[in-house]
Amino acid sequence: MKYMMFVCDDTEPETDETLVPDVEVWVAEHDASGARVLGNKLAPPSAATTVRVRGGEVLLSDGPFAETKEVIVGFDILEVADLDEAIAVVARHPMAHVGRVELRPYAD
Repeated sequence: MKYMMFVCDDTEPETDETLVPDVEVWVAEHDASGARVLGNKLAPPSAATTVRVRGGEVLLSDGPFAETKEVIVGFDILEVADLDEAIAVVARHPMAHVGRVELRPYAD
């Protein structure tokens, strides 16, 4: 099964980079095992652009869609046998210990 991991944090990455744990060991481990298919760190929310189309007009807004202190700072795609294995992989992610990781299966 494939799962999307949304790695979330409530710190501002552009100002609190030293508070973000190093995830390179986790990445290397799960790339080697084949559980991690793809992933990356995201640019800070200040670099986001929200796109909406209303009445045929493209509307752009600077910044993220949701106004919240907690932001998505990265993502990973997992390919594992089941939810239990996905949870075990996510529980080892350093950000699960200082932030939050949302895990969602791909739709059928």
